[in-house]
Amino acid sequence: MNDAVVLVTGGTGCIGAVTVRDLLAAGCGRVLVASRSGTPGQLGLWLPPPFDRRLHFVAADLGDGAALQRLVAEQRPTHVVHLGGLQSPDCDADPAQGLAVNVGGTQVLLEACERLSSPLRRFVFASSAAVYGPRSLYPGPTVRTNDALQPPNRYGTWKLAGEHLCRLFAERSGVATVCLRLNTTYGLGRDRGRTAAPTTAMKCVVQGARRGAVVPFAMPYRGRENYHYVEDVGAHFATAAQAPAAGFQACNIRGRTVDIAEFLALIADVAGELGLSRHCALSIAADATPNLFVSDLDDSTVQRLFPGVPCTPLRDGVRRALRHFLDLA
Repeated sequence: MNDAVVLVTGGTGCIGAVTVRDLLAAGCGRVLVASRSGTPGQLGLWLPPPFDRRLHFVAADLGDGAALQRLVAEQRPTHVVHLGGLQSPDCDADPAQGLAVNVGGTQVLLEACERLSSPLRRFVFASSAAVYGPRSLYPGPTVRTNDALQPPNRYGTWKLAGEHLCRLFAERSGVATVCLRLNTTYGLGRDRGRTAAPTTAMKCVVQGARRGAVVPFAMPYRGRENYHYVEDVGAHFATAAQAPAAGFQACNIRGRTVDIAEFLALIADVAGELGLSRHCALSIAADATPNLFVSDLDDSTVQRLFPGVPCTPLRDGVRRALRHFLDLA
């Protein structure tokens, strides 16, 4: 990978920052971090300055097709990890912009990659478990990669459209293309989107400890939820960008499903181990709505394609997240 030029869209966000760290650790020759601002964003959480000389920041708005095309043509990446996009709340607030960024931006990026004079080696797309329907549609113990897809909202519909665009790209170009479907990412840096709530719960415990008070938090939804520790998610994307692959692949990333009440109880238990019990006041709101997204994702495909991708036990992930937040506080 020392000759690789990896373009990471959304590379300064929660998942992008960890992915970039792991790509550099793997020996990538150059990593282009694309974001609307062109600034480091959350990278400082995982890569304290001064930054590695192989790291380059570029401004790129996924809603600006012409600028996106110029970026790819000028930088000539050998690999692309496409993490950029608008999350569910932003898509619902401005559907036209959500469509333009999540579908239009993906289409323009794929077209630009297809026109490269030297063929791309890999394209990795951040999809979502939102491409599936409600859990009740799937009678089995897990939801498999090839089960029926019935997105419950615009965000999921547009992620599914992105997967189809990636499949067409792989068929036309011959470039190995991987779509990774993820659900609830938790840990350091996760502060946007509806499913940032579990991370917010942990941050409230630490905020209470810092203030010497209690900062209550009530989960806005209830039910079962599929959790991925943030460093595991970054490792999945970095691995998918480098490991041998062929054709088009779509798979669920590794994670664990528990009831939301159990996850909150786990936070409280670990907080007690860290001496934070008196600052812990976590609950589920009386008017909490059912969790919109599917749970119990089968991860056998990703383990077959990319052996060794991690799945941190929930207790360990919660402990690491709380310690990160304590260090920042």
